[in-house]
Amino acid sequence: MPKNTWIFAGILSVLLIATVAFLQVRENSRQSEQADALAHSSALAAEGATRTNAVLAAELESLRAHAAELEQQVNQAAAARDNLAQQMRTELESRDVTISELQGRLTVNILDRVLFDSGEADLKPEGQAVLLKVARILTQNTNRQIQVIGHTDNVPIVNRTRGGFTDNWGLSAGRATAAVRFLHDKAGVDPRRLSAVGCGEFRPIADNSNPEGRARNRRIAVVILPEEISDLPRPTPSGTRPGSPPLSPPSSSSPSATLPNSEPPPTP
Repeated sequence: MPKNTWIFAGILSVLLIATVAFLQVRENSRQSEQADALAHSSALAAEGATRTNAVLAAELESLRAHAAELEQQVNQAAAARDNLAQQMRTELESRDVTISELQGRLTVNILDRVLFDSGEADLKPEGQAVLLKVARILTQNTNRQIQVIGHTDNVPIVNRTRGGFTDNWGLSAGRATAAVRFLHDKAGVDPRRLSAVGCGEFRPIADNSNPEGRARNRRIAVVILPEEISDLPRPTPSGTRPGSPPLSPPSSSSPSATLPNSEPPPTP
């Protein structure tokens, strides 16, 4: 074989080897770059996961703290309800005054013979004394609304009463109004907390077919609503409306204040 042919073949071999080497170096470089990029992405992902875990841990801790705060508030509200109920029972419960609690609503039922003469809506002195005791406890719990609800038996009013009542519905509303006015005018309860409702004979708690049942149905119910459904503004430090008179022994004069705006009717 001619010498030139061997030289040309040698040159081709060198070029081929150089090309293969170059390609191998470039491939290795590409793989190295990919490995570096993958490592960088993994590092970023790990850093992001660490930050995410830290954020989630902080949120979890915040939720736990909020749950503990809510639990404390619920416990405090329950303790306040129990304390209020115990105060009412200690101060008021008797043969003519009963205390009951249902779904956070504390109800003080006062038979009408303590508060009013038959067919009338003028508070008797002994009735005023009972309402004054109620007010003294209410002014210590200023963040709860109060519904005063009048009830009668089913015996119809035949003749117009001295107070001008011609039916049981009007009589029950008049009695509830009289109690609300006393609680505000004479006992200093914030009128924004008060509402008066007359239910007549339509929500009995006893059988109207006998005298004992009718006596139980003739009543005034003072319903103290739970704190969580109260929309009252923040109370004043004294616990009463600014300018309200202090608690004092009731007088025999008739209250003259107008009835505060009525709240929605009570639940049965």
